[in-house]
Amino acid sequence: MKKVLFICVGNAARSQMAEAFSNAFSKGGGAISAGVKPKDEVDPNAVRVMKEVGIDISGQKPKPLQMEMIEEADKIIIMGCAAEEVCPAVFLDKVEDWGLDDPAGKPIETVRTIRNEIKRRVEKLIEEGY
Repeated sequence: MKKVLFICVGNAARSQMAEAFSNAFSKGGGAISAGVKPKDEVDPNAVRVMKEVGIDISGQKPKPLQMEMIEEADKIIIMGCAAEEVCPAVFLDKVEDWGLDDPAGKPIETVRTIRNEIKRRVEKLIEEGY
């Protein structure tokens, strides 16, 4: 199974949702997420909107990005962070930037829109063999 690494700054919403969708859809658990500057907890609105679609991420914790995660990943998805902040240029051949807005502090409707876009993109990744 190919490994996908989802990265955002806080690992509190976008990357957590992407990891959860990927592992739910692929049934193989090959996805992981991490943050450059991980928050203390997963964003409550991210937990809420994922529960609305039947996925519970309330037990997840933000994780710091580690070099081993980058090395072991077949594909790296940056959720909208500056690539140079997240990964050295040597890894850019396997990095894709989804350019998604950070849902922190946004209205729940905006968080749902971001969730739906993440779901759509993860479904496409699964179709591509990730």
